[in-house]
Amino acid sequence: MRVRRAFAVVVLLCACGRVTSERGPNAVARATASTGKAERGCDVGMVRLEGFCIDRFEAYVVAIDGAEREREHSPFDKVGNLRVRAKSAAKHVPQGYISQIQAKGACTEAGKRLCSKTEFLRACRGKDGQRTYPYDGPKKRAGMCNEGRGSTAARVFGFDTSKWTLENLNDPRLNQLSATLAASGEYVGCQTEEGVFDLVGNLHEWGDDAADGYGRGRFRGGFYGDAEANGPGCLYETSAHELTYHDYSTGFRCCKDALR
Repeated sequence: MRVRRAFAVVVLLCACGRVTSERGPNAVARATASTGKAERGCDVGMVRLEGFCIDRFEAYVVAIDGAEREREHSPFDKVGNLRVRAKSAAKHVPQGYISQIQAKGACTEAGKRLCSKTEFLRACRGKDGQRTYPYDGPKKRAGMCNEGRGSTAARVFGFDTSKWTLENLNDPRLNQLSATLAASGEYVGCQTEEGVFDLVGNLHEWGDDAADGYGRGRFRGGFYGDAEANGPGCLYETSAHELTYHDYSTGFRCCKDALR
């Protein structure tokens, strides 16, 4: 099975240079010091925005066995037929290689759900809806978010996209190379004023959108390779893939209705 041209165009974009925003353990500790407490009507690790809660960080998953025990699952491996539960915490590498259907199930196992387009945009664009980027407004600031690095698939499999397969795009090596996927919260500058991280870049985030007339869902925010080609920053939206699609760039985070 060959990769769609629309996706190939996105992943072939060139890297934009070295990231310069504040990073490292001390920066993450300072930025996440207040994330261990539950906000009113929300679970620990979520931010309340009006009537809903959203995870501060992109999700990683744990596998659940028949006895309801949790065990680690590598974020560099596909989910496959595993029963998985979404988790969200600083310093964890988020789960790539996941489809919308799998992501929806993982959120459900956590007592949550995938975020809607409206919720994603509210979190990313701010209460007034005016931001194009999560940090401070309409202008992109280089190095704030993990994006603009170009295609990892091209680095491994070459630039002839006609030869790429879905197996290639789900190769566990792709998110383990240098200058690729970052741990949640590592890019401290890539957060909203309300403390939601990595809404732009790092991994695409599946939304709860039902399949359209072509059977395709939506993921948003871009990934570390590109967060501009399908719309700038918060407005980035990809609509070329079915709900069962997954590759190294696809991730998610969960939302939940806030309790009164």
